[in-house]
Amino acid sequence: MKILICGKGGSGKSTLASLLAKNLLTKGYRVLVVDTDESNYGLSTQLGMEDPKALMDQLGGKAAILNKQLSAFNAGKPVITLNESWTIDEIPSECVTKKGDLYLMQIGKVHHFEEGCACPMGGLAKDFVCQLNLAPKDVAIIDTEAGTEHLARGVASGVDVVLMVLDPSCESIKLSEKTSAMASEAHKSVYFILNKINASLAETMLNKLGKTRVIAQIPFNQSIQQKGLTGEELETDVPEIEAIANFVIQNS
Repeated sequence: MKILICGKGGSGKSTLASLLAKNLLTKGYRVLVVDTDESNYGLSTQLGMEDPKALMDQLGGKAAILNKQLSAFNAGKPVITLNESWTIDEIPSECVTKKGDLYLMQIGKVHHFEEGCACPMGGLAKDFVCQLNLAPKDVAIIDTEAGTEHLARGVASGVDVVLMVLDPSCESIKLSEKTSAMASEAHKSVYFILNKINASLAETMLNKLGKTRVIAQIPFNQSIQQKGLTGEELETDVPEIEAIANFVIQNS
């Protein structure tokens, strides 16, 4: 089962990825969290884990990946940076941080001024997700960057379920429309999770979104906010996560 989590910046994508991963662990799954956000550095902290070596660095670095992608493009061939399928156990050990049955890996990060665009990370993320082979009790949770870049790069083509986190903002509503349209081109449905809301805000959002694809409504949580500020591991009990976990299990 491969779950892609998307949304606008600050909506709570990484928070949901962390809490959902920990819930699925309690159900007997082995969980791989794949960090494909080249600009966000907080996911490992929320999971209470160390940052692993980025897969892009393991494969030779950004310049090497970009040159390989350009060579393939210029030759009129598919832009494939990996030439084999992967299981969780076959990911290089340097590129995985492990805690029990919870695994964390990063595709790549932006580190330097004027180092260039994030295209190599996007291409590598698509290749990795599409070529990842999972056992029946394995789950991959793909935490994406803000916006729609992962859809433009085709990362969503390799997943089973797309979850979009929406905070109470006009930007989230507009982005949900664009995300849904792009995902439909990949023959994927997008399911919405309303985050940081109260009853009044939820009513307004449901009137705009409709109710059929909203699978959970998560109220603002002071404990999560505090831990996010202080950089603590997220171990807060959020009842709505149970419903989300059951949904993805049943719809994968």
